[in-house]
Amino acid sequence: MEIIEHIKAWQNLRKLDLKNKSLGFVPTMGALHGGHLSLVEKSRGENNLTLVSIFVNPTQFNDPKDLKNYPRPMSEDIEKLKSAGADYLLLPSFEELYPDGYNYAVTEKELSPYLCGTHRPGHFQGMLTVVLKLLQVAQAEHAYFGEKDYQQLLLIKKMAEAFFLSTEIIGCPTMRENDGLAMSSRNQLLAYDDRKKAPLFYKELSSQKTVKEIQLALQNEGFEIDYIEDRLNRRFGAVRLGSVRLIDNVEVQP
Repeated sequence: MEIIEHIKAWQNLRKLDLKNKSLGFVPTMGALHGGHLSLVEKSRGENNLTLVSIFVNPTQFNDPKDLKNYPRPMSEDIEKLKSAGADYLLLPSFEELYPDGYNYAVTEKELSPYLCGTHRPGHFQGMLTVVLKLLQVAQAEHAYFGEKDYQQLLLIKKMAEAFFLSTEIIGCPTMRENDGLAMSSRNQLLAYDDRKKAPLFYKELSSQKTVKEIQLALQNEGFEIDYIEDRLNRRFGAVRLGSVRLIDNVEVQP
């Protein structure tokens, strides 16, 4: 796996040496887990080459403590990507990705104000802005995103359509731990007792209970509820255990 730290170096490589190779792209914020690696695996099966990026994007964090505490195990991530068979790893700096100092930003008006947008002001603007930048830099035929962040996935798909991007956005199923908890970089921040309790979130979300019944059941177990809502034939949820925020969603029958 080749590690590339500068955007211009990648752009030259893509334009000159890799111009006739199909490319899959997996943008991440690091702290990689099985969900990320499943995206790499899918990309490898559908493209000649796979590019992964790691960039902890400060513009999508509305809580400075969350940004500060976000795990950054770079050495472990590199080894995981090598084992998974990624061909290239892009490690851009903030200065290179944001030469304008975040003066220009992408805003979406219809979907982003709801669900996570209600509880994380500015999050989706920062996320869409950095994803657009990364997609433009990568110039990949396909880019892969997990369905755990389903609202994010929809926003990225619609952004790609709105801006006529040539990259196809591909959603991939949520990967789960053996106990049902959706894989997330934040899971490793859970306290021991909270990690034991966390699978109740998915269990309740996928039950046949009403939204109010699920909220009450989770609150009784010590979860703090951001939201449990039914939208787009899915049941979305965001909860907190201690200082850790967890999100998930499940399909529901119309």
